[in-house]
Amino acid sequence: MNRKLAYGLALIVALAAPFVGYPVFLMKLLCFGLFACAFNLLIGYTGLLSFGHAAFFGGAGYVTGYALTALGLPFEAGLVLGVLASAALGLVMGLLAIRRQGIYFAMITLALAQMVYFAALRAPFTHGEDGLQGVPRGKLLGVLDLGNDVTLYFVVLAICAGGFALIVRTVHSPFGQVLKAIKENEARAISLGYDVDRYKLVAFVLSAAVAGLAGATKTVVLGFETLTDVHWAMSGLVILMTLVGGMGTLAGPILGAFLIVALENKLGDLGNFLAETTHVEWFSSLGESVGIVTGLIFVACVLLFRRGIVGEIAAALARGGRRREAA
Repeated sequence: MNRKLAYGLALIVALAAPFVGYPVFLMKLLCFGLFACAFNLLIGYTGLLSFGHAAFFGGAGYVTGYALTALGLPFEAGLVLGVLASAALGLVMGLLAIRRQGIYFAMITLALAQMVYFAALRAPFTHGEDGLQGVPRGKLLGVLDLGNDVTLYFVVLAICAGGFALIVRTVHSPFGQVLKAIKENEARAISLGYDVDRYKLVAFVLSAAVAGLAGATKTVVLGFETLTDVHWAMSGLVILMTLVGGMGTLAGPILGAFLIVALENKLGDLGNFLAETTHVEWFSSLGESVGIVTGLIFVACVLLFRRGIVGEIAAALARGGRRREAA
């Protein structure tokens, strides 16, 4: 009941948010939250550390952007093509990397993702360093005009909620229980007769598809796609989001993504406010030090919140419950 209540409150806040905040920024938060959840499905529940998720996130964005601009396809077809492209790319990368473990798996995914980055840099339809510009939003089902930010926000909210629901259903399904068993003790899962490589491959493809859905949606929201989304730094950023929020939790990656993206976009405004309030000029340059602040947050989480913010809160509540039972 508590979980249902939390989901209900989160839904109410999400529905009211565009009337209080800036819808485009809120949509960006939702897209990165879904991206982090997709990555968490792989590392948090399967135990696979991928350094190549930027390839799915940005690759789907490029495919969707090209489909909407050059091919003139409708909004729905563009999203579907982006998701299919990321799933296909995930299948190829998974087949090549899934038989390796640990750092070897991570390095293979990083190398393959860098190949995608250089393909995006050199391919003629991506326009190189200029990226895809002026991606149209179009209409939903040919009727609902997505040019309005508030209208598009509710569509993006539905898409991200659907992606999150898919991840929740996967985690709590028998398939998800096998993934957890593989993470905890892969050798024992093999001894029980499970085809571990096949399970990990399916999880990898599913994670890639959801990450692609997030990337394709973000491209429509912002109206452009650049090399930033396929660069290895984006893979590092989603790892940071997941670890800060809480790896292996459902809400943790969303919180981590919101925190990191908000810092990147609002730290300069906060610095200017502090400079005006305290008359300390140094604060005005705070917006140029996003990487330093993010790094400090990461260090603090590693030292103080080993399970991430949500993970530590859940552990504290569990300890409190045990104490009450003992009393």
